[in-house]
Amino acid sequence: MSNTKELVITRTFNAPRELVFKAFSEAERMAKWWAPPGMAIEVVRFEFKPGGMFLYCSKNEQFEMWGRFVYKDILSPERIVFINSFSDKDGSIAKSPFHPVWPLEVHNTLTLTEADGKTTMELRGGPINATAEEQKVFEENTGNMQQGFKGVLDQLEAYLESAE
Repeated sequence: MSNTKELVITRTFNAPRELVFKAFSEAERMAKWWAPPGMAIEVVRFEFKPGGMFLYCSKNEQFEMWGRFVYKDILSPERIVFINSFSDKDGSIAKSPFHPVWPLEVHNTLTLTEADGKTTMELRGGPINATAEEQKVFEENTGNMQQGFKGVLDQLEAYLESAE
């Protein structure tokens, strides 16, 4: 990663680490919560292994958005490292539908730690292979990303309450 300011999101869930890890590592579970609120998700490909890809489409009646993770490193149940990008339906990297100068690739490290039956998730991410302008846009939008992730993680929290 470059010296760009990272996006850092921390959230504690009232669930064991193994369950939270499963929510990120199994297609059926991701399909229950990984989409912006008000959107449905279709999991097109899910290869949870280093070099594997998670390809998905989030959609509602007016809009459809494709995205992908390419997994770099997985240490069960504590860490997942992946590159996140917007994509087309075939999984090729695509420009952001929200901002014309968005970085094409964002390197993310998700870490899970458990204490007293609760799991703290920390997500750290930042652009890679980005222009100075793309890095600046990423930094200027960390607040929007925090807000967007809050909605998604609220859905994860609700899912975890009833998951086994």
